[in-house]
Amino acid sequence: MAGKQDKEAAKQAKREKRAASKARRGQLFEAFKMQRREDPMLIPWMVGSIVVVAGLLFGIGFIFNIQWTLLPLGIVLGILLAVIIFGRRVQRTVYGKADGQPGAAAWALENMRGKWKVTPTVAATTQLDAVHRVLGHPGVILVAEGAPHRVKSLLAQEKKRVSRLVGDTPIYDVTIGHEEKQVPLKKLQSHLAKLPRNLKPAQVDALEAKLAALGSRGAAMPKGPMPAGAKMRNVQRTIRRR
Repeated sequence: MAGKQDKEAAKQAKREKRAASKARRGQLFEAFKMQRREDPMLIPWMVGSIVVVAGLLFGIGFIFNIQWTLLPLGIVLGILLAVIIFGRRVQRTVYGKADGQPGAAAWALENMRGKWKVTPTVAATTQLDAVHRVLGHPGVILVAEGAPHRVKSLLAQEKKRVSRLVGDTPIYDVTIGHEEKQVPLKKLQSHLAKLPRNLKPAQVDALEAKLAALGSRGAAMPKGPMPAGAKMRNVQRTIRRR
């Protein structure tokens, strides 16, 4: 009886794995179609990468009379490079659309890879300016988005609140934008990754527990970047009702 149940469980696991794989392929294909519509150079870049890499290895192989051996490897490496190019161009398009929209920084932070602990919108205004808190190996990172003249004071207030609890733990502040001393949205993740590693995992967990009592101040931000064309007054009215 137990053996039969194990076989059924294994079959179910295989079915779920196939379904998940099919769903991923479908998502990838949809992403490819969308990117192709918006990026006329996508196909030339991808095809060009395959041709160049395969041609390069074929040429090297020709010198040593092993060109037909190296050609399949060149095609495989070319396809790999094409996939990387596709991913980079999709990422550039996504960040280009999100840049400047309220909630874009929170969305970028929540999609970071690695063991980051993100608390979106720990402080905000009804004009959709916001400060988000990130905990990680560097310490505490406060990320602000919105109008520079408003987020400056919002950031200073939040930094003061946090410093009362964290003691000597390093606190970094980042403002999203394209002006001097600001960090563009597309470079936010890499900027955070380059910060010094000051804390160990256990210290980060302890820091999270300590800061959990702070809660949030101000209005809640919309989930993810606000769609282009959305009316600011309607969003502000929704926020005030919360």
